[in-house]
Amino acid sequence: MQVLQVQLEIRPDPAEVGRARRWVRSRLAGSGVADDEPLAETLVLLVSELVTNAVVHTGCPAVLRLSFQGVCGAQPGAQGVAAGMVRLEVADLSACPPAPRYADRDETNGRGLELVDGLADRWGWSPEGVGKRIWCELDRCPAPAPCGGGNAVAATAATTASAYGGMAAYEAV
Repeated sequence: MQVLQVQLEIRPDPAEVGRARRWVRSRLAGSGVADDEPLAETLVLLVSELVTNAVVHTGCPAVLRLSFQGVCGAQPGAQGVAAGMVRLEVADLSACPPAPRYADRDETNGRGLELVDGLADRWGWSPEGVGKRIWCELDRCPAPAPCGGGNAVAATAATTASAYGGMAAYEAV
């Protein structure tokens, strides 16, 4: 399985939420997830919610991590993109567990984890060091086979195998 993992350090500043969204969009280009596909928009929204929670509720620095698993890089001539999964994690230094709220209709806050629960295929949290890690995962379906025949799955497998040289890639910012 091909894995691309990237991470971004987040300062405890509300302006970091916008920076995190821009950073995620910039990382989509090399991951095989097109900026205009629904998965990209969902991923950016989930990043916004989880980073906002870390910045607003902890007042501590955090680390945003993305793992693209089984998703190939954009290759010229590729006729499909592999199925895969995108994992988003936000680790912070607060030991307080996430506390889902259920906001009333007129409230302007309190829906972040409710959105995560509704949009992610899976989510959860676990202790990490002195703090915690909140994560969510989005599944990605394979691109449909091209009309008129052809084997998009075989082409996709070949593209995926060569996309990162069979090695996991890691980038720290």
